[in-house]
Amino acid sequence: MKHYMCFDIGGTSVKYGVAEENGNLLCKGEIPNKIINTGVDGLVEDLAATTEQYRKEYSLYGIAVSTAGVVEPGQGLILYAPKYFPGYPGTVLAERLEKRCGLPCTVENDVNAAALGEYWLGAGRGAKSLFCITVGTGIGGCAILDGRVIHGAACFGGEAGLQHITPESTWEEMASTRALIRNVAASKGLPETDLDGRKIFAMAKTGDTDAVAAIAKQMDDLATGIVNICYILNPERIIIGGGIAAQEEYLYPLLDSALRKKLFPLVYDRLALCFATLKNDAGLIGALKNFLLRNNLNNGKM
Repeated sequence: MKHYMCFDIGGTSVKYGVAEENGNLLCKGEIPNKIINTGVDGLVEDLAATTEQYRKEYSLYGIAVSTAGVVEPGQGLILYAPKYFPGYPGTVLAERLEKRCGLPCTVENDVNAAALGEYWLGAGRGAKSLFCITVGTGIGGCAILDGRVIHGAACFGGEAGLQHITPESTWEEMASTRALIRNVAASKGLPETDLDGRKIFAMAKTGDTDAVAAIAKQMDDLATGIVNICYILNPERIIIGGGIAAQEEYLYPLLDSALRKKLFPLVYDRLALCFATLKNDAGLIGALKNFLLRNNLNNGKM
């Protein structure tokens, strides 16, 4: 069975793994993302060095990358990146790695890759259409139809966190974990730095009324954005990922109840609400799926 080097590039670290073509990860690890200090050249060199290290043990047939930022996936070109990725926009990352390692390479946005991973081997398995939402500091999204990501004309397809729920506020400003922290901190008169998502859910589970109310509001606001997505795309499944996916038992009843109230019954009845199952491996597995699809390999077909 062929083996592939997979990377998932985040703001502070780069997850990596060697995967079989069926998506099975044979090994996993993590290295720091030092781009803020070493620049793009340093990042490319770190990825290449890791690839060369595992090339001694495995016969690698390609490099599959998931990364933060807006990506033009045909070229593996970084169109936009957060400020903590200096020099990243304009980088044709796929070409850089291909030249450095002598292996074919594909690059996809991290949320898109996570959605592909869930579609292939996770909560989206068997669905013809889905929308995957990652909830963390912000809100990311990805629409998949018949196994293909809907990228859009500027590769901004799925960026639902930027939709305006009110004239003043975007969805991620209202329903992200950052908003949850802000609301609980305001209720308790605490600095936001004293709280995080885990602490707030722990508080809620012991009956803290401020935490309980803030989470209920977050789920109601999250449902509002999902309703907009459902009326535009009408997907079979909505998959919730990101840090809050670990709180499925607590959150599912709240979110499901809000969707039942807000959605037209016919739409609600034909919608499956799911929470992501691949956890931190989704980006690595989805990066591989993107590689297989873009290279027209048999295992890339649904």
